[in-house]
Amino acid sequence: MAGTVIVTRRLPAPVEERMRQLFDVRLNTADVPMTQAELVNAMRTARVLVPTITDRIDAAVLAQAGPDLGLVANFGNGVDHIDLNAAAARRIAVTNTPGVLTEDTADMTMAMILALRRRIPEGVKVMEEGRFHGWSPTWMMGHRVSGRRIGIVGLGRIGAAVARRARAFGMSVHYHAPRPAAASVVEPLEATYWASLDQMLANMDIVSIHCPQTPATYHLLSARRLALMRPEAVLVNIARGDIVDEAALIERLAAGLLGGAALDVYTRVPAVDSRLQALAREGKALLLPHMGSATVEGRIDMGEKVIINIRTFLDGHRPPDLVLAHHAGVHRKLTA
Repeated sequence: MAGTVIVTRRLPAPVEERMRQLFDVRLNTADVPMTQAELVNAMRTARVLVPTITDRIDAAVLAQAGPDLGLVANFGNGVDHIDLNAAAARRIAVTNTPGVLTEDTADMTMAMILALRRRIPEGVKVMEEGRFHGWSPTWMMGHRVSGRRIGIVGLGRIGAAVARRARAFGMSVHYHAPRPAAASVVEPLEATYWASLDQMLANMDIVSIHCPQTPATYHLLSARRLALMRPEAVLVNIARGDIVDEAALIERLAAGLLGGAALDVYTRVPAVDSRLQALAREGKALLLPHMGSATVEGRIDMGEKVIINIRTFLDGHRPPDLVLAHHAGVHRKLTA
């Protein structure tokens, strides 16, 4: 069954061109986020909606979906901005784009660790401001990463990719997850499993977060858990802002009770707490604008996955990246 495909944000040019060739598509060429009213209107008229993380598709929005809407083909891996239960109840399929951003995100994680530990942003600022007056034995000293213990929270695809890079840099790999990872994953890394997140946090030099955002992981790194970390330890978060109690993190950084933090995600996107910005100016935090997966190749690969999911759906088949595959109602919608 054919139908209109509505895309909520501007996508890479090759992806949009391919969509024009294949679908009756309505693109957002202005790249301005849709208002809530525009999003509701899109859902009333579309057969397929292609949203991004900037679109909040909650139960109230889904309740106003038109009868033709059968697929929300998310441009991105995370689907925490979509009410999956409400979508399932309305027999609307949800797909995502897993796997394509693993290496890009892991690369950026390692870059953030190195930048924070070796004070790279501070060095760049010195050069930009013309304050470099020659080498000194005690100036701009950072810290080695080799020989350090990295604790990875969540050893999924991205967490494992970060672990491989950390191992290559001579770091000792440790991880916490609901259950131990497969031997085929951990043995090449010589990774140590910690059943207790509290105990792992208390023993790491670097903590890097790579778990999904769910109700169970909201403020997983709470004020109590942040207090368990060593004063010289650093925290890296490239996953989701709400996994960390941001206010508590700010307090510990400001008091000198943590060695630093490197963040690519925040609690109130796109706003960033002014206290974090002040800490960044002091060299106590490294802040990036949610660019962990921002490579040309990765975004095009994401688009290709979206296109495949849409094509298989419109052809009456089950999309390969179906998030709600367990829901019988979704299957009936796909084959109707």
